[in-house]
Amino acid sequence: MSILVRSLFSGMILAFLIFAALFSVWFMAFPPANWAILWEREVADLPFILFALLICLGLGLLYGLFSGAGFKKQLKLMDSYLQELESGKHSDVHFDLSAAPEVKQIWSRLSRLGKKQTEQIKLFQKTANQKAEDYEKQVQAMVSLERQRLARELHDSVSQQLFAASMLMSAINEGNGDSETAAKQMKLTEQMIHQSQLEMRALLLHLRPAALKGKTLKEGIEELLSELIHKVPLEVHWKLEPFTMAKGVEDHLFRILQESVSNTLRHAKAEQLDVLLIKREQLAILRITDDGVGFKIDQTKAGSYGLQNIRERAAELGGLVKILSLPNRGTRLEVRIPLPEMPEAETGGEME
Repeated sequence: MSILVRSLFSGMILAFLIFAALFSVWFMAFPPANWAILWEREVADLPFILFALLICLGLGLLYGLFSGAGFKKQLKLMDSYLQELESGKHSDVHFDLSAAPEVKQIWSRLSRLGKKQTEQIKLFQKTANQKAEDYEKQVQAMVSLERQRLARELHDSVSQQLFAASMLMSAINEGNGDSETAAKQMKLTEQMIHQSQLEMRALLLHLRPAALKGKTLKEGIEELLSELIHKVPLEVHWKLEPFTMAKGVEDHLFRILQESVSNTLRHAKAEQLDVLLIKREQLAILRITDDGVGFKIDQTKAGSYGLQNIRERAAELGGLVKILSLPNRGTRLEVRIPLPEMPEAETGGEME
């Protein structure tokens, strides 16, 4: 039973009790000479006592309607505000100043809860930002050079060798070998070498410098995906909106993208990859979608390092991760990070 219906019933029952109590007191104090007069005298074609009862019930109904509607409105506002908090949005509290003191007290606590959550998210992101700054200051130039050298050597040697082997196996398969079994084995070998290429290129994504090195998140993603197009037989599309974020938030989102693309190359067997980065209602939304083999989320290993790493990074920023995947229908990963207003000195656009 809804609050409004319960209030209507309560108002009618209260009105009936008041009617019964008042008439009982009046009859005891001034007993009528003839009780039949209560039914014989009519008002609006109704017996007087029935008319009085209907008037009382009507007043109780109106009382229950107005009180229930007001209370229901307050509860809807509270529910809407809690939904915003749950989804990562943080708006100011607006409530009816004429509400009951108990309701005002609840609103006051909700307001403090929202402000506390906002401050915690700011603290999380500030901590992540400081970590990113400290990391950039502490990383030595020789470490960065060594990572780049290793990435070049892997690409120039292992990648080219695997590609040459793949082309050789393709030529053998096209040569119509005498043995059907040998042809199947050659085909399997070709698939294994192709998968090795994808594995190696996924590793190259992790060997790239993690920090954006003075680039915005939009610029870093464009560079990463443009390079991916020339190295992987994968159709890649992206839509990136430019907006300002704290440096720590940008670095975490970039690392999340690296991890997600790596998972796609290694496991998805996808032909198309779509990347979306937008800002909506104080939320940074990063969405990565592929048309690969997908997987059953409820059967994913609890210790899956890639997804666990993505969730942990989003949690550090006070954000949420949503994963939608079906076998042979592809996978969509969406990360939503709240962006409370922060001083300009803490944003990525103001850092060197």
